[in-house]
Amino acid sequence: MLLAILVWLLAATVAVLFGIRKWWFPEGINAHARAFDEYFLITLLLTGTIFILAQFFLGWLILKNRNRRDPVVHSEGNNRLEFVWTAAAALLFVGIAAASSTIWSNLHIEQPSPQAIRIETMAKQFAWSFRYPGVDGKFGRTAIKFINDANGNPFGLDEADPTGKDDIVTSAVRVPVNTPIVLQLKARDVIHNFFVRELRLKQDLVPGMDIPLAFTADKPGTYEVACSELCGLGHHQMRTTLIVMEKPEFDAWLKQMAAQLTGAAQ
Repeated sequence: MLLAILVWLLAATVAVLFGIRKWWFPEGINAHARAFDEYFLITLLLTGTIFILAQFFLGWLILKNRNRRDPVVHSEGNNRLEFVWTAAAALLFVGIAAASSTIWSNLHIEQPSPQAIRIETMAKQFAWSFRYPGVDGKFGRTAIKFINDANGNPFGLDEADPTGKDDIVTSAVRVPVNTPIVLQLKARDVIHNFFVRELRLKQDLVPGMDIPLAFTADKPGTYEVACSELCGLGHHQMRTTLIVMEKPEFDAWLKQMAAQLTGAAQ
């Protein structure tokens, strides 16, 4: 009897811990995050219900048969029952995966808005760099031979190219709220990963590849950007921030950065 009670108590404790959500995800700041959370909750409710029912049935069997002294009997099982529950489990999980496939396709297949702000993102051991096109709206020419971290040129901007004179390079990424953003993800050395919990986004950055990552943040604030791919001894230090700003504030920041570049060039 004690074993049955322990099984029921464990199942009830797990259900309560999930129900109170004291350690739940941070609040999502875009439509993708909210859709992700919705399907996660549906999956959790379905699998959680099955878990609770299974533990209740297990406890009931223990309680019912605790005093039986019947000899052990060999059983070949019930093929029909095994087929039914295997088919039901397959349909359940395939159905959930199919229903949530739109979340993946909207992120990776749907084309971003033509008005999206494009920001080049460079990851290297162990730092992030972000490049914005200047007033002309064009990125300047880059080359590996021009890369110089000591002089603040992590992208390898060609100083002879006038198009890149107004390019803005920062260590934190700033974006305007409710505005489509496309990050052009690149890695210089090893595989890194761009991860923002509040966006529910994780995307590898692979050397030699230019990987677009589109999102729209709808809540101003400062959020941590972490590399979630083990990339070396300094992996734990590879962090920066995503700063979501009101549009006028973002425009003022761009003007301030452009003014600084103009002053430095004089």
